[in-house]
Amino acid sequence: MSKSKISNMWSFWERESFVKKADVIIVGSGIVGLNAALEIKSNSPELSVIILEAGPLPSGASTKNAGFACFGSPSELMMDLEHSSSEKVFALVEKRLKGLNYLRNLVGDKNMNYLSPGSYELFMDGGEGYVAVEEHLNFLNDECAKTIGFKPYELKNDIISKNAFQGFSKAIKINGEGQINTGEMMKALLDLASSKGIRILNGIKVLSHQITSNELALQTSHGEVRCEKCLIATNGFASELIDKTVEPARAQVLITEEIDNLPFEGTYHFDSGYYYFRNVGRRVLFGGGRNLDFDKETTSKNELNPIIQDELDNILSERILPNCKFEVAHRWTGIMGVGGDKTPYIEKLDDRLYCAVKLGGMGVAIGSTTGIEAAQLLLRS
Repeated sequence: MSKSKISNMWSFWERESFVKKADVIIVGSGIVGLNAALEIKSNSPELSVIILEAGPLPSGASTKNAGFACFGSPSELMMDLEHSSSEKVFALVEKRLKGLNYLRNLVGDKNMNYLSPGSYELFMDGGEGYVAVEEHLNFLNDECAKTIGFKPYELKNDIISKNAFQGFSKAIKINGEGQINTGEMMKALLDLASSKGIRILNGIKVLSHQITSNELALQTSHGEVRCEKCLIATNGFASELIDKTVEPARAQVLITEEIDNLPFEGTYHFDSGYYYFRNVGRRVLFGGGRNLDFDKETTSKNELNPIIQDELDNILSERILPNCKFEVAHRWTGIMGVGGDKTPYIEKLDDRLYCAVKLGGMGVAIGSTTGIEAAQLLLRS
């Protein structure tokens, strides 16, 4: 009697019931991966779909983002226009808004606590950015109106004194944006995926892949898994698995304890979107500052950067809550995927391998439609 060759760590039961060769394997259980899986099952319910996730929860930004349902502040669009054509920039604005509306319809506003108490871009005293934005505000509104059907931007300087902010002199309201509860949104997506028979396996890191004439084999931290087709949806971690230029971009975030008589609500951006804050009930969530230390923040390590965290503390106490006592309750990081312009990579890399990555920090807005487009590409092929 010959000895069979042991190829991986799975037991017979695990291989038969959990990781039996699938029609489709999706790597990454974030917004993109879940929406791709749901779209595949919606169009081809007979296909078996497995999602492999390296962490106990989605490891990138899907459960770590700030919960901004946004499509682009005026200064962000001005920066984008320096690197991309007007057609590309405003097509992406349209895609973001469509993505937000799709996500709201899929999950339900109540299930992710969607609120729209107001969204604003603030400009610091003496900042040169406002002059350029003000000069082009009519242009930005007109171009947005052509794609999304309304003019989103209006001057709203009185919000600064009303909310007792310090060090800001100008404000622009962004109509059509809102905020969500990130955790509840992801719980709803995970529950929906489970209800459709999509198997999600956590704690399994994909290390490499090998394509043959009749299947694709993924080497993972727990052994080999095989499938007919595979979609890489790991965003900021994509370059570890595929040859695409996607840089990891770490975001630093904090949230306060509850504050009595919190003087504001809504979502706010400043410094070309590099800083952002919002209320979460009676707490303040504040994140950003990646531009203070680009080299160290171009990483996929979930570690706090004391330089940035200290600056977040300073800005929060001096500009956002200058007359309030507060305590920081939690600090964390999330990993985004960026590179070149902000258009996602949704591509067929091989007959059996596809990718949907590089969301440019706008995963809440475009994650759902990016996943859907990738699923449709995979199914057409």
